[in-house]
Amino acid sequence: MKKILNVHRNNNPEKYQCIGCSPHNPIGIKLEFWDDGENVIANWSPRPEFMGWENVLHGGIQATLLDEISAWVVYTKCKTAGVTAEMQVKYKKPVYTNQGELTIKGKLVEMNKRLAIIHAEILDQNSLLCAEADVKYFIFPEEIAREKFHYPGIEAFYE
Repeated sequence: MKKILNVHRNNNPEKYQCIGCSPHNPIGIKLEFWDDGENVIANWSPRPEFMGWENVLHGGIQATLLDEISAWVVYTKCKTAGVTAEMQVKYKKPVYTNQGELTIKGKLVEMNKRLAIIHAEILDQNSLLCAEADVKYFIFPEEIAREKFHYPGIEAFYE
């Protein structure tokens, strides 16, 4: 498994405050990503402040995790940048904030010139499926991604 480098990490901390992946956001999720060849993977231990109901991870935070992993699939598997066009989330079982590390996975299912379809999952500490999403991303041609969205090229994500 290869580490995916956070190419935004050294950006201006005042501007780079992504709730999902910025190490600078004091209330952020701060995901880090790995590539196993087929999937983009993140491991994350939920904190109590992300609770909805008692010891249950808020559904909006779950959706954020699924969307964030999908964005990194676009960066690394589609080799461009994009924006979420649509996301259908299915909550299968509670995700607990007090039972250990979660695994978030994203996989490119289909890609054409303008859209990428990604399947994303949240698995609990026992590898049981808790939530999943089918995410459509509107993707940009690489030259537009570089010019308007600071996409550095695929080579920047890997050592």
